[in-house]
Amino acid sequence: MAVIGVSTSQDNHPANVIYNKNHLRYPVKTFPVNPKGGMLNREPLYTDVGEIDEHVDMAVIAVRAEYVSSVVEQCIKKDVGGAIIISGGFAESGNIEMQNRLGDMAKEASFPIIGPNCLGIYAPDYVDTFFLPGERMIHPRKGNIGFVSQSGGVLVDQMVKFAGQGIGVSLAVSIGNKAHIRENDMLDWFERDIGTKVIAFYIEGFEKGEGREFIKKAETCTKPIVVLKAGKSKKGMAAASSHTASLAGDYRVFSQIMKQHCVAEADNEYELTSFCEALSCFPKGINGNVGIISLSGGHGVIAADACDLHGMTIPDLEKQTMDTIKANVEPGIQNIVSLVNPLDLTGSAIDSDIVTAARHLFRDPNVECIIALLIPYSPGVSADIGAKLSQVARNEGKPMIAYVPNEDKYSIIIEGFELNNIPVSSSVDGAVLMAKALKRCRPC
Repeated sequence: MAVIGVSTSQDNHPANVIYNKNHLRYPVKTFPVNPKGGMLNREPLYTDVGEIDEHVDMAVIAVRAEYVSSVVEQCIKKDVGGAIIISGGFAESGNIEMQNRLGDMAKEASFPIIGPNCLGIYAPDYVDTFFLPGERMIHPRKGNIGFVSQSGGVLVDQMVKFAGQGIGVSLAVSIGNKAHIRENDMLDWFERDIGTKVIAFYIEGFEKGEGREFIKKAETCTKPIVVLKAGKSKKGMAAASSHTASLAGDYRVFSQIMKQHCVAEADNEYELTSFCEALSCFPKGINGNVGIISLSGGHGVIAADACDLHGMTIPDLEKQTMDTIKANVEPGIQNIVSLVNPLDLTGSAIDSDIVTAARHLFRDPNVECIIALLIPYSPGVSADIGAKLSQVARNEGKPMIAYVPNEDKYSIIIEGFELNNIPVSSSVDGAVLMAKALKRCRPC
């Protein structure tokens, strides 16, 4: 990788941050470039990317806007694999012709460009072109979520949320002004990428006709797609235009079309996080019929209200299901449990009661998915309950979503679920949102 625009006098220059981070922390051979030459930390600065003897897979360009096109020409002449243009000052500042020239150069030379006005890419364990100091970043682990964002700030903030929920990314891409590489290109790429199971987007707007093409591609995509759309209001549309020079378009029309084609639209960043986690575990989707198991009647009521709010159904259970559960739980709770949906096993339930209830609830023909609301401070709940319930879900072949308070002392329960590919939320509402994601991506 060549980093073009490295400064000999400003250690906090974006190019310097990118160069130092990758040169010192990542297994990518990194070359610093500055037209004036000189030395940087005893390393020689190349005056031109053409001076680099080795093949360059990617150039990161962080020079003033007026110099970018000439640097791109040098990269094309050198046969560089592609470029990420960090520099701003293009269409978002009114310099539309300058940006269009970059797009034309990229197309004519088949030279992929990400940006300008972007952060670029973060590939866990490989490369990080974000001009943010490594010690200030919170990186999610390597995982199976591919995330594309027009906004670098939203991308970084979402990475923090992913890390907090234990969600991993395969690749995170900030595409900025989209002079060349755009959402549809990234959708094609992630569709082919074997390391990606869920494709997520933060979108501010499309060019004319581009949204239609996005939906067509989404319809044939074999992986679940999650979209957080900005520019929903008049003020939001105006802000999107000034941010990345995007045409926000008619949000209501686009939202309805996404629903028709089973793209999971997240209403906010919180939903985006929940949707990605759920769909990374269960990509096929459901119609929305949920069974709820709780050790607290109050938690069951909260979950039922949340399901109703988010368009989920709490179906009545077959009499045989209720009779079988009652007959197989411990005698001490047979007469105090509530076996209508949501099930309240009470705080006196032990592991075997919860496992029994889950197994037979899964077998009820009216139930597609179980939300298990675990109260880990109940005396009969062991540290193994997460692993035990995960095994039931695996054997029965239906989705399960768990709620467990996000506290260190309950981490072994949480790990019991997550290591077995069962999503866990730290709130009841979050667990319901995960089920909502499965409904949004139901088979069309």
